[in-house]
Amino acid sequence: MHMGRDRVICAFEIDGLIVDPGPASSVETLLDRLGPIEPRGLLLTHIHLDHAGAAGVLCRRFPELTVYVHDRGAPHLIDPSKLLASASRLYGDEMDALWGEVAPVPEERVRALAGGETIEGFRVAYTPGHASHHVCYLHEDSGDAYVGDMAGVRIPPFEHTLAPTPPPDIDVEQWLDSVHTVATWNPQSLCLTHFGQVTDVAEQLHRIRTALADQADSARIDGEEGFIARLESDIGAAADVESVKAYEQAAPPDQLYKGLERYWRKRSEAA
Repeated sequence: MHMGRDRVICAFEIDGLIVDPGPASSVETLLDRLGPIEPRGLLLTHIHLDHAGAAGVLCRRFPELTVYVHDRGAPHLIDPSKLLASASRLYGDEMDALWGEVAPVPEERVRALAGGETIEGFRVAYTPGHASHHVCYLHEDSGDAYVGDMAGVRIPPFEHTLAPTPPPDIDVEQWLDSVHTVATWNPQSLCLTHFGQVTDVAEQLHRIRTALADQADSARIDGEEGFIARLESDIGAAADVESVKAYEQAAPPDQLYKGLERYWRKRSEAA
């Protein structure tokens, strides 16, 4: 229920562990759905505010909570000032309404990951491309893979998939490698932060590969206005009006362009 709308951001709870708790602006909904369950740990796929913004607030509420995060993201949980400055450039005056309080996570509660570990019954893989600090988790008992943004934005009941490509860390080649990494797990399902659990795993991984390639080409060829128009047209043709709003709230088209424009610019400068 992010900003009062369903199917935009979801959190998953497994045995007292929460994968991607979302932002503090939605934390009361999270706590309500948890009921009597007291979480003992957070598994963060990455530190973007729509996934991890509530981590500090939850640590304050639950003094025993442990937070697992990639080691590149850990310093920005402990001191979120740079993260907030970066997010403020994207969201401006909407920061508080969108994300609520972003409280620091006490350093002693943070468990930094590199990828390759097994923690709490989850296999961890380093999966950059969307963010340099992105990891995915495979729950070994169930075969469910918790993939954050790596497998795209897909608003149920629709299959249409967007590649969420906001700045500053988009790397198309790394992202495609990360899709392959998750595919080698042969998971039973993919658990998407945006939105929900999907069981057509091979098809969904194909959708994200296609979406990423198409969006990257459009950003390079069509420019910002053309990119946004094409994206909005495709979403409108694929989903009903309310679901279109959920797609665009989870993955604002102007931000998707900005991330890919930066990706192409960096490639050009490096050539």
